Amino acid sequence: MSDGERKGEGKGEGQRTGPGDAVREHDLDLPDGRILHVYDAGPEDALPVIWHHGTPNLGWPPEPLFDAAAELGVRWISFDRPGYGDSTANPDRTIASVTADVAALADHLHIDRFGVFGYSGGGPHALACAAALPDRVVAAVNMAGLAPFDAEGLDWFAGMGPTSTAALKAAVQGRSEKDRREAESADAPIDFDGSDWAALAGEWGWFGKVAGAAMVNGISGLIDDDLAYVTPWGVDLAHIAIPVFLLHGADDRVVPAAHSRWLASAIGGSELRVVPKASHVSIALDAPEALRWLAQHAP
Repeated sequence: MSDGERKGEGKGEGQRTGPGDAVREHDLDLPDGRILHVYDAGPEDALPVIWHHGTPNLGWPPEPLFDAAAELGVRWISFDRPGYGDSTANPDRTIASVTADVAALADHLHIDRFGVFGYSGGGPHALACAAALPDRVVAAVNMAGLAPFDAEGLDWFAGMGPTSTAALKAAVQGRSEKDRREAESADAPIDFDGSDWAALAGEWGWFGKVAGAAMVNGISGLIDDDLAYVTPWGVDLAHIAIPVFLLHGADDRVVPAAHSRWLASAIGGSELRVVPKASHVSIALDAPEALRWLAQHAP
């Protein structure tokens, strides 16, 4: 989806066509006065899976997974996290606070139970839903996601590339330093490897579309995301009692695979797959199998 397409259709009720199905869009008024911009793709009687997007992205559901979703009977539900796209910013948000938005969205759509699938920065938000909404979340996938900043025994920055390290260390120092760093480092190279660029040259070039459009109205969503990652999440991962699948690339330098290894040790009964020679974007080539796992483990 290009920004031109977003601007051309505007806010509110709408529909855009994507591979496999139509994507329905609308704005949800939240109890605190904020707006959450929502996406909905797939049959209403299919298994609802809430997609948690990365940083910085829009919440547009993952087009490269539309065919797999149609085959598996999955309905994608997603939203622009606060500060991105057409969702109102919530500057002091935490990882846990987004779970209230998810609950409000599920109530609005009359969905009692659902799966969650988080990629990269969306991973913590998916796991937070699994911990905070145990009666509603049936299974969770965390692909290339971060561990909590206060994870005991984890060297959080070890193996992380220089750009990712600098961005998150600035967040540790607070909003002012994070603002300054982002203003001065717009052209910093991304910590991708050759497999990532190859994946982006194919169907997962879709990431470029949702990342570019996410930044059109500013970088507040990115800043709020990074601040949330390095502050207490506000949930106890030990409370997760549903099936959880952790998928990570062994060569990831944006979010090192050690994060998922730590999560596997912290979440009882979770399954971990670390893919050799895969990195932060190229791990998405294994996403169809992760979605299949989720569909098979949803009761």
